[in-house]
Amino acid sequence: MHKKIESLQNPLIKQLIKLKDKSRERKKTGLFLIEGAREISLALLGDYRLKTLLLSEEVDITSQLDSLNIASDVEIIELSKEVYKKIAYRESTEGLIAVAYSLPLDLNTLTFKTDTPLILIAEAPEKPGNIGALLRTADAANIDAVIIANPKTDIYNQNVVRSSVGCVFTTQIAMASTREILTFLKEKNIAVFGAALTASVPYTKVDFKQACAIVMGTEATGLSDEFLENTTKNILIPMRGKIDSMNVSVSAAILIFEATRQRNL
Repeated sequence: MHKKIESLQNPLIKQLIKLKDKSRERKKTGLFLIEGAREISLALLGDYRLKTLLLSEEVDITSQLDSLNIASDVEIIELSKEVYKKIAYRESTEGLIAVAYSLPLDLNTLTFKTDTPLILIAEAPEKPGNIGALLRTADAANIDAVIIANPKTDIYNQNVVRSSVGCVFTTQIAMASTREILTFLKEKNIAVFGAALTASVPYTKVDFKQACAIVMGTEATGLSDEFLENTTKNILIPMRGKIDSMNVSVSAAILIFEATRQRNL
């Protein structure tokens, strides 16, 4: 049996709207929303635990539950069309939203299967679309982890979840300050390759087979001095046109797939 909510004034609905809109509420409760069957499936594969599953009255509840293999302790709530629309982030959706428990995103939660992990580090990324694209690239290349330095955007922001098409759940993620990350990399003997225009060598000239981290700065200001002063080597992608840089997610993809190419030789 499941219950149904038809009023926008329901206290649970008010809390869900806060979870959707406010990072502070997500951090305070340790909960966030996942919209869409694919994203929920990927979250389950990534060992995220669900608290509640919300279904629009317009969907076939039985078939949705069967396809997702939801645990028996997850509360199932049916929502009227009006209430569901108020909570939903996307205009076109399968009529399915989960309330999930967030995971700790500390450096000490990262585990590596080999002695030569490949890590992507993004310093102070702001645009959810860029973060989502970086996570998609990380998943596509099956790298070991993504670390976000000095985060300015909540990783459980709906825009990040959406733009990553659920890849936020399929890759190990950690968040920390630049100093903490540099200490972590040094302790693990991980080489640091910083994407930069100054004192750099072409990216094809470095050895990505070793344990290494590829560090990307912001499109506006590049890497901070703190990172630039602590890189093993700075690398660049030679430009053949009139401009000297590309979108950060495009640049990261080129560097990451060169690393995976070298590792597969």
